[in-house]
Amino acid sequence: MNTIGATYLDSAIKRFLTYKTLGDMTFAQLEEQDFFFQPSEQSNSIAVIIQHLHGNMLSRWTDFLSTDGEKEGRNRDEEFSPPTCTAKELVALWEKGWRCLIDTLASLREEDLLKTITIRHEPLIVIDAINRQLAHYPHHVGQIVYLGKMIRDQHWRSLSISKGASQTFNHDMEKRFKH
Repeated sequence: MNTIGATYLDSAIKRFLTYKTLGDMTFAQLEEQDFFFQPSEQSNSIAVIIQHLHGNMLSRWTDFLSTDGEKEGRNRDEEFSPPTCTAKELVALWEKGWRCLIDTLASLREEDLLKTITIRHEPLIVIDAINRQLAHYPHHVGQIVYLGKMIRDQHWRSLSISKGASQTFNHDMEKRFKH
């Protein structure tokens, strides 16, 4: 029988993976150069967002319960510099960051959820630290999806319910879950 803590951790992992999938589905629609498209000088490219997420995930989730979530070796400002790697290498960074996050969450036990950790010296209970990242990562994944949609324009394949298809989608969901 699942406890509330185990249910929460399972739910958090499921939600994080939902957002990872949105990024994965966006990357599948992109060409190499699309990862580096920058709509304006003040905007980030998908490549820069990936670099930032990778750096953040490794910093936050490595030795999660025992060290500050802002690791000494992290150079956050460098994460926002133009990348010098390929799209394939960027996707490998993406995967590495997500693996660190998911492996850490999967290793947590219910009794860990009320422990106090720190991020930039700020004390947070583990639940709050997880929730903080559940707000942060979808924000950036949304940017990735939006940029992908902008780049692909009329060739974009929707990642959710297509315009005008809400009623059909709702009907299909009702059939799927109605017992």
